[in-house]
Amino acid sequence: MKHIDFYKEKNVLVLGLAKSGTATANLLHTLGANVIVNDRTPLEGNEQAKELQSKGMEVICGGHPLSIFDQKIDMVFKNPGIPYTNPLVEMAIQKGIPVLTEVELAYQISEADFIGITGSNGKTTTTTLIDEMLKIGGKSPLIAGNIGKVSVEVAQQATKTNIMVTELSSFQLMGIDSFRPKISVLLNIFEAHLDYHGTLEEYANAKAAIMKNQTKEDFAVVNADDDVIMEMIKHSHATIIPFSVTGKVDGAYLKDGGVYFKEEKVMDVNDIVLPGKHNLENILAAIAAAKLVGTENEAIQKVLTTFTGVKHRLQFVDSIENRRFYNDSKATNILATQKAISAFDESVILLAGGLDRGNDFDDLLPYLKNVKVLITFGETAEKLIKTAEEAGIKEIKRVDNVEKAVPVAFEMSHDGDVILLSPACASWDQYKTFEQRGDIFIDAVHKLK
Repeated sequence: MKHIDFYKEKNVLVLGLAKSGTATANLLHTLGANVIVNDRTPLEGNEQAKELQSKGMEVICGGHPLSIFDQKIDMVFKNPGIPYTNPLVEMAIQKGIPVLTEVELAYQISEADFIGITGSNGKTTTTTLIDEMLKIGGKSPLIAGNIGKVSVEVAQQATKTNIMVTELSSFQLMGIDSFRPKISVLLNIFEAHLDYHGTLEEYANAKAAIMKNQTKEDFAVVNADDDVIMEMIKHSHATIIPFSVTGKVDGAYLKDGGVYFKEEKVMDVNDIVLPGKHNLENILAAIAAAKLVGTENEAIQKVLTTFTGVKHRLQFVDSIENRRFYNDSKATNILATQKAISAFDESVILLAGGLDRGNDFDDLLPYLKNVKVLITFGETAEKLIKTAEEAGIKEIKRVDNVEKAVPVAFEMSHDGDVILLSPACASWDQYKTFEQRGDIFIDAVHKLK
């Protein structure tokens, strides 16, 4: 870890705790800052805040009082999920106080170069693939970011021999100043988080921030098939490395059944075990990043011939009597379910449903051609039944929950079918998280055996 004096005696407000806020507060305290912590959870039930208070930090809990700014505040580090409409954030911006996220701090203290991965879909899969390729290739990666390991914690362990492989959200990227990855990876831009960003343009601008400090000595791995991204890179100073599933580019691409980087064949497409066209995009992006740091083809091949998916993201669970089960519980929107269904040529038994956010499911209609059975549950069950009937699906079954859906799906399936949990909805009507929903699916599949 780089020991920097920049924060010594600075008054720094850490807004919002959870894992990233707590780790940020602890690090800033170690770096000599006067840390003020503000979290909306009252102190009596806030163990993280109590621990920080015991270390001598000022802790203000139970709300976000503007009186915090009665004292001099030099900068704010906010939890990425806290919107810019938060009164304290608005006040900081009004006063010209920098509002940052922990990714900025991680970059400042890290001795290792960064590979930063962002996009609307596929970030976790691509980040995991890059990490695995570099690990097998002997490049000593450290995985961090939205994938569950807080960047500021991982960065403290990083040395010059490591590479930080970091998944980055638009929320995190809005709070960077000097952050400059050696390699940025932009996968795709779809309409997402518009309740936070307001417009697609603002959302795209947040994603584009990953390139804002890059120079020609750095690389931007970009999806040449995404028009929004190709517009974004016009303002980038990085060396552009495109990837494409539709044609040859000066980067990673498909040709004659092979996967290529530049003019070099890396492997055969048929040897890749991860299903889906969208995953081919993720794979090409990962290959480009891995090759740019000198990873050998053998390491890439070893990963892609064994990697069956990140948990809850089109994850292969098991095969029972020639029926393959896939857990795609992370598919909390229609777009993700479209991609999941499109990954298969076989007949699909689709398990879908969940929280009703007021939308209908008409956008699923063109993707239901190979869905022969719908099993639905949760608040959106009636809407999904209506969509399935419009699509001409003959067999439709409503059940109470995911656990009951699995044996019903097996009973209604035939030899060679794919049984796919891809809900197209958030989980909160019945489950605390999409992970809990996916774990229940996995357990129910194992019970079948």
